Amino acid sequence: MSTPVLAEQTPAERRREQRGWYWYDFANSGFQTTVITVFLGPYLTALAENAAGGDNGYVPFLGFDFRATAYFSAIVTISVVLQIVVMPIAGALADHTGRKRELLGLFAYLGAAATLGFYFVHGEAYVLGGVLFIVANVAFGAAMVVYNSFLPQIAGAEERDAVSSRGWGFGYLGGFLLLAVNLFLYQGSGVEEGLAVRISLASAGLWWAVFAVIPLLRLRNRPVGAQDATPAQAVTGSFRQLGRTIAGLRRYPRSMLFLVAYLVYNDGVQTVISFSATYADQELGLGKTTQITAILMVQFVAFGGALLLGRLAFRFGTKRTVLGSLVVWTGVVGVAYFLQQGAAVQFYAIAFLIAIVLGGTQALSRSLYSLVIPAGKEAEYFSLFEVSDKGSAFLGSLTLTMALQLTGSYRTAILSLVVFFVIGFVLLLTVNLPRAVREAGNEVPAHL
Repeated sequence: MSTPVLAEQTPAERRREQRGWYWYDFANSGFQTTVITVFLGPYLTALAENAAGGDNGYVPFLGFDFRATAYFSAIVTISVVLQIVVMPIAGALADHTGRKRELLGLFAYLGAAATLGFYFVHGEAYVLGGVLFIVANVAFGAAMVVYNSFLPQIAGAEERDAVSSRGWGFGYLGGFLLLAVNLFLYQGSGVEEGLAVRISLASAGLWWAVFAVIPLLRLRNRPVGAQDATPAQAVTGSFRQLGRTIAGLRRYPRSMLFLVAYLVYNDGVQTVISFSATYADQELGLGKTTQITAILMVQFVAFGGALLLGRLAFRFGTKRTVLGSLVVWTGVVGVAYFLQQGAAVQFYAIAFLIAIVLGGTQALSRSLYSLVIPAGKEAEYFSLFEVSDKGSAFLGSLTLTMALQLTGSYRTAILSLVVFFVIGFVLLLTVNLPRAVREAGNEVPAHL
């Protein structure tokens, strides 16, 4: 059955809210591509090396001494740990107060402001850069929890795959457009390299802030019983509600199994993405230009790929489509083992296949998860979804590290990731999704 909120809306009102929701993916994707994927890691590493007097030196940060070459990975780890703490609290607070739009705005503009601050990071200011990134990345994760929790409230069960896929695809388009502009600034404008990087990093914050206005104007809060609580009562109640949510997962064993399956195969997805540039550089000997243009292509093609898999899900079923995408991921990782050194065309072909399934795998997984969680607790349960996304990232990194430690081969390391897609496939295959949806009290869509 449809929720009361959907029943109260006209189709035109619902479409308007959905279109506003899409724009937040468009707004924040620049942070993911321009900041995390391309520019910040090399730039902060160079600042840390400058402060340490070389790549073998150490730099202090938050009471620890890190090797300069490991500084960026260290602050990423710190930010992920903080995300694991903050995201469930943000989700519980959103559901307990009903002020999702205000919380989305708070986290979005906190992240955007921190990202704008990268313009002032230069010289030996690696500490400022590290602190700004930690704030921005934690805010990014918290905002995504609240953003995702709107999905069950703005789309019925039958249209949720399409809405989720459009949002994800639109996000890839936003990331592509901003990155294209920034790559021109970096490579073809004649602006000094350090200044070009700082402008590019700050532009992601400006992009985030400007386009976040659209969803904040169009999305609306849904009333909950605790709206008149004081801020202190809301925070205290959120912690209690979070504890009940975690304990209550035991009542939804099939939903938990889906979450575990997603944790496993999505960890493979995230590790392939993060490791691809290193693999191209260290094993295939491909230059920075090839890597950057491949990233641009992935962003552009993933826009269409997310929409394509959304259509396939409607025709063949969402679960079958996700399972099919995992088969493609397994094949891609297997083929990557045999790529020849310096073979840019082969690398582009692999990147193209990744782009086709990348957005759809994640968008359809988000849609499936929205069906197997109880109504009224969307933000809390999506915080667990985001924790499984961010917090499990160490599994893939650990697998790669062990493979490299034992064999010294990047090819063996990339092949080791097959296990994530195989296990994820098997776990998802065993999930009785219609029963999980019914147990959560939701309507089972015909194309599940």
